[in-house]
Amino acid sequence: MTKTALALGLGLSVLLPAGAFAYDETLESRAGPLEAKTFADGLSRPWGMEFLPEGTILVTEKGGSMRLVSASGEVGDEISGLPEVAAGGQGGLLDVALDPGFADNRRVYVTWSEPGEGGNSTAAGFGILSADGAALEGFTKVFTQEPKYDGNKHFGSRIVFDGEGHLFIGLGERSDQPIRNRAKDLDNHLGKVVRLNLDGTVPADNPFVDQAGAKPEIWSYGHRNIQGGARDPASGEIWFSEHGPKGGDEVNRIRKGANYGWAEVSYGVNYDGTPVGTGRQTAEGVTDPVHQWTPVIGASGMTFYDADLVPAWKGSSFHGGLATEQLVRLDMKDGAVAGEERFDLGQRIRDVKQGPDGALYVLAEDIGEIIRIAPAGSATSG
Repeated sequence: MTKTALALGLGLSVLLPAGAFAYDETLESRAGPLEAKTFADGLSRPWGMEFLPEGTILVTEKGGSMRLVSASGEVGDEISGLPEVAAGGQGGLLDVALDPGFADNRRVYVTWSEPGEGGNSTAAGFGILSADGAALEGFTKVFTQEPKYDGNKHFGSRIVFDGEGHLFIGLGERSDQPIRNRAKDLDNHLGKVVRLNLDGTVPADNPFVDQAGAKPEIWSYGHRNIQGGARDPASGEIWFSEHGPKGGDEVNRIRKGANYGWAEVSYGVNYDGTPVGTGRQTAEGVTDPVHQWTPVIGASGMTFYDADLVPAWKGSSFHGGLATEQLVRLDMKDGAVAGEERFDLGQRIRDVKQGPDGALYVLAEDIGEIIRIAPAGSATSG
């Protein structure tokens, strides 16, 4: 069913039960026509997803649940053993990622908005996925963002591994004035990328580990609200994308000890049109984004493409767009953006992952679906 058909068939669509939306679109691309079809439905505000080795998918739901989706698209029951979340606003159960040694240890990491004294903040931890996939056993918290704050915005967060025994977590700066201005300060975790060992301890070579008054977990700072992240499989570099205010969504290559400028400089302006900080786009000592979007796309989940199914996409990064309801492809050449291609899906895209079959899988937040995108006529994964 096309989007046009859906618009014309409102009388029918109103009668469909929850989870019965069936996405079926043909998308034009520079690589040829693509089919975008429902792979799984019936999810509730999905936020993050991760493929398991056998092709099943772990999906987090913002309200605090996580489920397994089978390789044929069947959605399972809630997985037990997850932490309590402060669900509300932008908070809830957020990202999910597999330990690089998952095949041996079955360790699954998640981030969530954690309630506590003084409000809430982003936390991270892991559990062992049971053999039947029904539970996360022995859940262990490895990180809590400090300070807690009584708000419901800008928790971040994405989890990225560097393949060298380290865990990177992108964090938000909690949005409100004046707390957002602390993203530039090193005595807190607001608006930071933190780097940890897999057990949550601090690596001895973190940039501020010996600096008095600085949080030793910090790897980079001056971020706004990180919503996408991925490791480039070709270079091994860590990348995060973040929301700007009114303009200025950023894609950043993450450097050790670097300042990314928020809330002193920005390619955007405040929502009321007033300047951000100094009113400038950059400043001495600030690491500029590799790419920025003005107007914003509402940058969300991010992945690099290295499969053979669509050779023309190799090396590209893909980004979910919450505001534009698009999937955006950046053509990457030597670490720079050489071009852009957009696919209008008409859905808020919360996450995007490359599947084991080489197709792209996106989380459509509002309709609670996973949509598979692949060349027209290619075989489905299930």
